[in-house]
Amino acid sequence: MLKKISARHFDLTDEMRAVAESEMDGLKRFFDNIISAELVLDTERHRRKAELKVKVYNSVITGTGDTDDIYNSIAQAVDKVKGQLKKYKGKLKEKRPDHITETKDHLTKPSTDVDAVDI
Repeated sequence: MLKKISARHFDLTDEMRAVAESEMDGLKRFFDNIISAELVLDTERHRRKAELKVKVYNSVITGTGDTDDIYNSIAQAVDKVKGQLKKYKGKLKEKRPDHITETKDHLTKPSTDVDAVDI
């Protein structure tokens, strides 16, 4: 998964970047095939905004968080995207369950023939 984190109107610290990356890595538990994730952090007076855009196969999923603390905004945006990813994954399973099982079997099946291997 390609991750991009940017900040508007303030300097992004290493601690903020680490927290944001760990939160974005947690999205893999809910959907494996995430192509990229882009997090934009913004500050205006006392408001701290976080906008997370996650690109998956056929769409872009967006979640925003708006609080007075940047870490809470990040967590809020990630939670919204988690819910949307669960819904997206459920729709994929309902739409083409046979294709998903075929792809899973193809990816998890060993590439070598067990009978051809000498022990």
